[in-house]
Amino acid sequence: MYLKVCKLSAKPEFIEAAKAGNILARKCSKCGALHLATVYYCKKCGSKEFEDSTIKGTGKVATYTIMTVPPEGFEDLAPYAWVVMEIDDSDIRVSGFLPKIATPADLPIGTPVKITGFDERGIVLEKQ
Repeated sequence: MYLKVCKLSAKPEFIEAAKAGNILARKCSKCGALHLATVYYCKKCGSKEFEDSTIKGTGKVATYTIMTVPPEGFEDLAPYAWVVMEIDDSDIRVSGFLPKIATPADLPIGTPVKITGFDERGIVLEKQ
């Protein structure tokens, strides 16, 4: 249920970028810092002026939680990992769904991952 709510609250442009394996970002017009498309001011300089930017959805696992007892509606997907990934060449982190992860040995911290889509689970990831 929670992941379905995320889909409804995500901007259509963000969803389309994720389906193409990318992240819709905002680049600060003043200092050039990259942020997710959901920010309203630059965390680096405070500016409210941005340019849209699309960045490649590749990165590495920063942390994760393995779901062996999933929430209602996702029982057939377990086990899986809910991953926080660091996007390459940026300070941006996003979270997403990574299927078929049963133990920590299946997903060491730092494992390269990429965005492969967006659906009722939210951002869908795959190991590279």
